[in-house]
Amino acid sequence: MVAPDLPGFGESEVLRTASFPAYGQAISELLDRLAIGPRYIYLHDFGAPVGLHIAMQAPERVLGLIVQNGNAHRTGLGPQWGPVLAHGSQPNPENEAAATAHLTFEGMRDTYLRGVPSDVAARIPAESWEDDWRVMQLPGRMDKERALIADYARYVGRFDAVADYLERRQPPALMIWGRHEPFFELAEILSWLEDLPRMEAHILDGGHMLLETHAAEAASLMVDFIERTQRAAATAGT
Repeated sequence: MVAPDLPGFGESEVLRTASFPAYGQAISELLDRLAIGPRYIYLHDFGAPVGLHIAMQAPERVLGLIVQNGNAHRTGLGPQWGPVLAHGSQPNPENEAAATAHLTFEGMRDTYLRGVPSDVAARIPAESWEDDWRVMQLPGRMDKERALIADYARYVGRFDAVADYLERRQPPALMIWGRHEPFFELAEILSWLEDLPRMEAHILDGGHMLLETHAAEAASLMVDFIERTQRAAATAGT
């Protein structure tokens, strides 16, 4: 398993220019350097546009997609995305301020806790968002975040291309979705299922950061999915 930080997340350095295609290119170069050929791609949050860029650049190498609270449809974007889309189409100080108002310690904590039932939230240690916020204070990190928020509207503009890729290629896919997702509408789940009618879907009692509370369950589902699709591919090959 290869689980790199996106540049500027974790302890890795920021890119000179932060955009989802640039991130996709950086991760693709890493995969090439490590000689990673056919792969399953995990799509979550900002990793969804990055992972889809990688998948669409080399669709023949995609063994499957694992979708965990990652958006790729307009149906997933509720009213709260209005400021982000407005900033992308009409960048100005007022729109930028509205689109980035969540870049606070409280906003980071909300990424983990917003909408999550109290008994589930109690299982998430405060160190998780505290460390994320610590990293956000490192040089260039806030600028990186602002650049990606501005780029999200361009990602939305590529949704039709993503839909075309999914329709034509129909990659094996597993959805593991946190039911209490605060950022993407529930309609996003149906949109994925409509694009990929054979997708296996599991809705778990967690939030946006599902692995904070359901890592064991998610890992078991992923291992089963990978083993099953590998067996199916081997059978088809014979």
